[in-house]
Amino acid sequence: MGLPALEFSECCLDSPQFRERLRSHEAELEKTNKFIKELIKDGKSLVAALKNLSAAKRKFADSLNEFKFRCIGDAETDDEICIAKSLQEFATVLRNLEDERMRMIENASEVLITPLEKFRKEQIGAAKDAKKKYDKETEKYCGVLEKHLNLSSKKKESQLQEADSQVDLVRQHFYEVSLEYVFKVQEVQERKMFEFVEPLLAFLQGLFTFYHHGYELAKDFSDFKTELTISIQNTRNRFEGTRSEVESLMKKMKENPHEHKNISPYTMEGYLYVQEKRHFGTSWVKHYCTYQRESKRITMVPFDQKSGGKGGEDEAVILKSCTRRKTDSIEKRFCFDVEAVDRPGVITMQALSEEDRRLWMEAMDGREPVYNSNKDNQSEGTAQLDNIGFSIIKKCIHAVETRGINEQGLYRIVGVNSRVQKLLSILMDPKTATETETEICAEWEIKTITSALKTYLRMLPGPLMMYQFQRSFIKAAKLENQESRVSEIHSLVHRLPEKNRQMLHLLMNHLAKVANNHKQNLMTVANLGVVFGPTLLRPQEETVAAIMDIKFQNIVIEILIENHEKIFNTVPETPPSNSQLLLSRKKSTDSKPPSCSERPLTLFHTAQPNEKQENRNSIINSSLESVISSNVNSFLNSSSAPQPSLNSSDLELEVIKPNRPNSLPQNPSPTSPLSPSWPMFSAPSSPMPTSSTSSDSSPISSPLRKARALYACKAEHDSELSFTAGTVFDNVHPSQEPGWLEGTLNGKTGLIPENYVEFL
Repeated sequence: MGLPALEFSECCLDSPQFRERLRSHEAELEKTNKFIKELIKDGKSLVAALKNLSAAKRKFADSLNEFKFRCIGDAETDDEICIAKSLQEFATVLRNLEDERMRMIENASEVLITPLEKFRKEQIGAAKDAKKKYDKETEKYCGVLEKHLNLSSKKKESQLQEADSQVDLVRQHFYEVSLEYVFKVQEVQERKMFEFVEPLLAFLQGLFTFYHHGYELAKDFSDFKTELTISIQNTRNRFEGTRSEVESLMKKMKENPHEHKNISPYTMEGYLYVQEKRHFGTSWVKHYCTYQRESKRITMVPFDQKSGGKGGEDEAVILKSCTRRKTDSIEKRFCFDVEAVDRPGVITMQALSEEDRRLWMEAMDGREPVYNSNKDNQSEGTAQLDNIGFSIIKKCIHAVETRGINEQGLYRIVGVNSRVQKLLSILMDPKTATETETEICAEWEIKTITSALKTYLRMLPGPLMMYQFQRSFIKAAKLENQESRVSEIHSLVHRLPEKNRQMLHLLMNHLAKVANNHKQNLMTVANLGVVFGPTLLRPQEETVAAIMDIKFQNIVIEILIENHEKIFNTVPETPPSNSQLLLSRKKSTDSKPPSCSERPLTLFHTAQPNEKQENRNSIINSSLESVISSNVNSFLNSSSAPQPSLNSSDLELEVIKPNRPNSLPQNPSPTSPLSPSWPMFSAPSSPMPTSSTSSDSSPISSPLRKARALYACKAEHDSELSFTAGTVFDNVHPSQEPGWLEGTLNGKTGLIPENYVEFL
């Protein structure tokens, strides 16, 4: 029930019922007063808490903005660049959001606290003052009335009339005060319906504005979030492969560390203890020493491995002679004396072991230094880039192109080693070198032939693209401008010796034909880059840094395959200077975020935790190709049907976005969807042609179906649709362009990559 109305007519009667109704109004006003007082207190606490929250978020944003990623290596991939700038993007979003929050906080005091305090003081306060006045007049009127009624009737008439007039005056004043009080009470009760609620509405409107601003920020951030999600997934998958390589190298180092020493500019280097004479005896100080045989220069750097700091100034001397100390001539073991041309006296040094002393002694007395033989040289035979070598490669290529171009896993699947060696011995025999390709290769399996081709290339005295150009090719792949990458690699190829370039031309023409049949053989440009990168661009030494550059080796091969006609059939332009390359990099960095064709949009099928761990442990072992090929073998043998059937436990798979004919750039980026930097196959849920005869027809027969996106995609053209993982499309049906579907999303009809979706 609501409050009863207070009638002005009852003010004169001042009945008990009137007083009861008046008290109910007074109680409601007191309740409202306490509530507003508590609400103001809570509002101030909320504003203070919001300020603290905003300050904490700003500090968090500042911390994100200050941190800079530093990747291993001297260059970053497009994905790594995207990830590196993500923290600054996060900080910008948070700061923008907090700017809006501060505007809301500043308005909160004006639109909420001040109006409530004003209503409480001016309206409820005025009603309280009116009540005090009403109570005072009530007491005065009752007192005068009682006093008047106690007058004796024997008083003079004039006195009685004066008393009556005084009572009438007091009664009239009480009546007026009562009317004013009732009016004020009812006025406040009515005012609170809007003057109390309106500030709360204004405050909520400010909150809604803040949240809407956050929603708009989220919409603006959506494109970068999709791009970043893809980059993170690509980088995670690359990490798994690189980690396997590094772990494999670490195990080799544990088993035999002397076989994996770095090629150093120094003849010998390592820690030695140098005897130093003091006033009260001698002491042995640990130094890191280097010796260069050509200049006979010994450099000694005092260094404490425990503290990680230098213990004094560096010292360099020119070697005059070196003599081993006999065991009985000194208390210490493994000692030898060094005489210097530019320093008087003898320097006594202690090696870490007898073997270590022997190595130092051999280096300093002019004997041949002991270098670690490169692992590749151990397997090198008599392979040469001569007529026989070209004949072998041409025979293998001819056999592959005539009867094995569509074989799945071509060049990934390795042959039996004994048969590969037997085939090579036959091919390298000068007696059979002049026979035709068919006579030599017809009886051999395609996987044996492809393995023989790769093995022969590895048997060459050096990699086909040569050790001396290896770093230059890697640096070219690290340029962020695609045009600069192609131009620099074009120039480097024409600096190779004639026979190397001819062999590389022959091989790239062949690999381009293999890639053109990737729908049947599953060997995309990216997959071929993974297979041939370590073979054609193998580093001279096996180090962690070299492993980190594997992805760039692959990119070089991808560029060579995709641009083989331009690179090998045209003369390169004048190579750009270093300043031009730096300018090119800067322009690329300052430009807008790359589109799909400028960075990888490759996504891997997510396996179950146990399956994923098994896959990750088996991706790369001692040889990247052999392990991948074993996965492909298990994949191919898992189904007897012509159409491949993969399980997530066999291999982590990657989705490839198909090329749009006559619409996409002719020279895609080395990290484009057609050229990811890690092994991939078509996703198990993506439609795939069952044979070469049906590759032109769509495997989906039922038109206008619904489909769900498995992976995110950003449109490169107006005719394509952008979407995130999980998006559902309507009216999906085959497109006239191979590898693409047509569907509708939010009322817009466009093209969708066929292997990015699954049908519902």
